[in-house]
Amino acid sequence: MKLLEGKVAIITGAARGIGKAIAIKFAQEGANIAFTDLAIDDNAKATEAEIAAFGVKVKGYASNAANFEDTHKVVEEIAKDFGRIDILVNNAGITRDGLMMRMSEAQWDMVINVNLKSAFNFIHACTPVMMRQKSGSIINMSSVVGVSGNAGQTNYSASKAGMIGLAKSIAKELGSRGIRANCIAPGFIITEMTHQLSEEVRKEWAAQIPLKRGGTPEDVANVCTFLASDLASYVTGQVIHVCGGMNM
Repeated sequence: MKLLEGKVAIITGAARGIGKAIAIKFAQEGANIAFTDLAIDDNAKATEAEIAAFGVKVKGYASNAANFEDTHKVVEEIAKDFGRIDILVNNAGITRDGLMMRMSEAQWDMVINVNLKSAFNFIHACTPVMMRQKSGSIINMSSVVGVSGNAGQTNYSASKAGMIGLAKSIAKELGSRGIRANCIAPGFIITEMTHQLSEEVRKEWAAQIPLKRGGTPEDVANVCTFLASDLASYVTGQVIHVCGGMNM
């Protein structure tokens, strides 16, 4: 039997990158997939078709994860379409880097809203469904910089540190209802975002990592699958680093 057979997963920001890799891995393990993005464009439709090829139910939903009302509306629609919600992966995220002295209020607010408030919105909307089921797995996508901080990323680091505090608090609040909450803290993962960096910078990053390479979206997806599955039935309130040993 597949690890996630018959389960329903919501993954935010899953049209590309790490979110897409998680959706595909979940589908390979038998989960039905509801994913969200700002718009269901040609790229999102292609992702939808790629997931459907694994023989699971899948639907992409256009939604602004940072908007409280939008989120509750789309979660209500997903629960109606799929009948249940077993897994929530809060993956939606952006960067607007800059030194603190030069960072605008808009840069701060945008990153906090998309990265952190979106997780609150989805947890708030999904937990009543999970509480009725007396089960659920919530996974927040944090970052190594949410643990260690990073110059030039005060907004991003703060949002990712907030994801950790949010997951730990939810784990304590809802553990008695059979709902688990954990965080994944990826390190240097090779995505479209990191490909914007120069080859020299990427080599410098790799040199600092004990495993001497950047991670792949699939590396993150594998750990996410474990946390979503019953293999992790006694794991909650934890932060798992997927960083090749960069943070120890």
